[in-house]
Amino acid sequence: MGIVEIIGWIGAVLIVGAYYLNINGKLKSTSPGYIICNLIGGVFFIINTYAHKAYPSVLVNVVWVIIALAAILKKK
Repeated sequence: MGIVEIIGWIGAVLIVGAYYLNINGKLKSTSPGYIICNLIGGVFFIINTYAHKAYPSVLVNVVWVIIALAAILKKK
């Protein structure tokens, strides 16, 4: 398994893990931890999907990261 695949799996765990914790009331969607997990997970997905030439997924994850960045900036 190469580094691109490892990055992709880490991204998946971050995003799905944060979502799981949110749905189960352990992590609010407005908490810094939730937003950071989505931001890092999205960046990792961008790397992975770009390497696999899955450009629609790249676009979705770019938007995902922009949303996370906007949430971080809104808090400041």
